[in-house]
Amino acid sequence: MKNRSIDIVDSAKATLLSCIAKIPFLKVVEPVSEYRNEILKPDILLELKFPGKRIQIIAEIKTSGQPRLVRDAVNQLLRYREYYPESYGVFIAPYISPRAAEICLKEGVGYVDLSGNCRLSFDKVYIEREGNPNKFQEKRSLQSLFSPKAERILRVLLCNPGMKWKIKALANISGVSLGLASNVKRLLYDQELISGDRGGFRLEQPKLLLNKWAENYNYRKNEILEFYSLKNIATIEKELSEYSDKNSIKYALTGFSGAARIAPSVRYKKAMFYAANIPEKMIDDLSLKKVESGGNLLLFIPYDDGIFYLMNEYNGIKVVSLVQLYLDLKGFRGRGEEAAEALFERIFENHGKSNGLQ
Repeated sequence: MKNRSIDIVDSAKATLLSCIAKIPFLKVVEPVSEYRNEILKPDILLELKFPGKRIQIIAEIKTSGQPRLVRDAVNQLLRYREYYPESYGVFIAPYISPRAAEICLKEGVGYVDLSGNCRLSFDKVYIEREGNPNKFQEKRSLQSLFSPKAERILRVLLCNPGMKWKIKALANISGVSLGLASNVKRLLYDQELISGDRGGFRLEQPKLLLNKWAENYNYRKNEILEFYSLKNIATIEKELSEYSDKNSIKYALTGFSGAARIAPSVRYKKAMFYAANIPEKMIDDLSLKKVESGGNLLLFIPYDDGIFYLMNEYNGIKVVSLVQLYLDLKGFRGRGEEAAEALFERIFENHGKSNGLQ
């Protein structure tokens, strides 16, 4: 069974048969055809009979539907065709993402997930089922990929999208352990987001990675404090920056405050400011009043120090990297999303160079 449990094979076969059973003129022939090669054995081999014809269904099962594994399965199904030239290949996994489905479609392979969603197209038969609630979505790997420490690695890769990396150098620059860096590399490789070999690897699909991250990111992971000041927004930002520089407080503008440095036409009513720590003395010295709502200053205490990686500087005021700025802006519905999309292509306009995305 190639290290697959009996349970998943039984579930896969039952689900495949359930999908086929919806077509009244298809009949599963028993007994199942004998294997034509004792070494190269499909996970599932069925023979179907329909008016005037028989066809074999060969299926390859994986415990995950990540793109790299899908491609491995598709290649295996193509090898099976040497022994079963009239067969139709089907990929089966607990969960099949839209990207995995696209790979199957491109290669002329059917797919079935364990919730009964499927696309099967052979001879004059076409079966497509969508919308069944999926209990097997691969959330665990995404949680690992978008954990705070793992995100440090993503920032380094996305802020330097053309660079070739060795795992040790990436771990050092990201400030994470070698083990974590290796694990993130494996997850990115399985998603086909990076490519390379022992000589080094590079980010292959930076835009796709940033979109995936944005879908799993929420600026509210930071501790957010709201304040009111009698001063205007520009003065608040200038005084906060100068005070932080003078008192060695790590800081950076974000959100609309950051976007306004790149596109001066941006209009906003609240300053948005990351600070590694917020001393009570700073609040008093700058005459800030803490409020529950209605303030004109949002102070973010970052959930992880990686927020400050590769900051930019505009007229002496520090701003988070364009990657971090994009993530934060996406969380503000409406105008924030619009501002984020305006940044998207700019983030990658220097793709191929190591840069600070300025």
